[in-house]
Amino acid sequence: MTTALITGSTAGIGAAFARRLAADGHNLVLVARDTVRLTEQATELHDRHGIEAEVLSADLASDEGIETVAARLGDRKNPVDLLVNNAGFGNKGRYLDVPMADELRMLKVHIEAVLRLTSAATAAMRERGRGGVVNVASVAAFVPRGTYGASKAWVVQFTQGAARDLAGSGVRLMALCPGFVRTEFHQRAGMGTDNIPGWMWLDADKLVAAALADLARGRTVSVPDPRYKALMGLVKVTPRGLLGGVTSKTGRKYGPR
Repeated sequence: MTTALITGSTAGIGAAFARRLAADGHNLVLVARDTVRLTEQATELHDRHGIEAEVLSADLASDEGIETVAARLGDRKNPVDLLVNNAGFGNKGRYLDVPMADELRMLKVHIEAVLRLTSAATAAMRERGRGGVVNVASVAAFVPRGTYGASKAWVVQFTQGAARDLAGSGVRLMALCPGFVRTEFHQRAGMGTDNIPGWMWLDADKLVAAALADLARGRTVSVPDPRYKALMGLVKVTPRGLLGGVTSKTGRKYGPR
């Protein structure tokens, strides 16, 4: 049986990955900050699917937390075959309204942790000649909308570059770019969502199924929904200057408040 390690596994997209991979027969390493929720999740998935679910409590906004997870990914005796870098959060407020400490904490989780964990995982995977990494980004990576979008743009560019460098090694990397998903993300950030149209919401389980299919196809970027694929197609042909104004107005109208 193969083993998948999922960061931010207890809610939202991370929990959907855990459910799907457990149902498919993969053993799991579940990573989050809340040990109680992790233990409850591991017990439920083990009892329902008969897989082994290891609990790893770590805060990826700290060096200690990142080092703990990186060490597990580098364990050659208990290899991890699939890494899902899903942990992340958003800050409420525009640029300069958010405290610098909060901005730096987000960059630690979205960029430094993704870099270090991907590097630890792929080094071990390349030795074995197989493995996969899914780095969860966002469609916000493709539009000029603040530091959150900028951090996710880094995830996309890094993942694509690393995928090219590891081509032919047996290791696959993919950036997953969802739109709005009904998770705890907005609640934790203190953002209201009543102003977001219903058609913009995605189902986490369907998103994960599409993402895993794209990973199997060898895609390096996955936008797993026709609606958002169409929107991103428009983004590509819209001049950057105009796009900045449009996304700013759209963000104020439809974005979380």
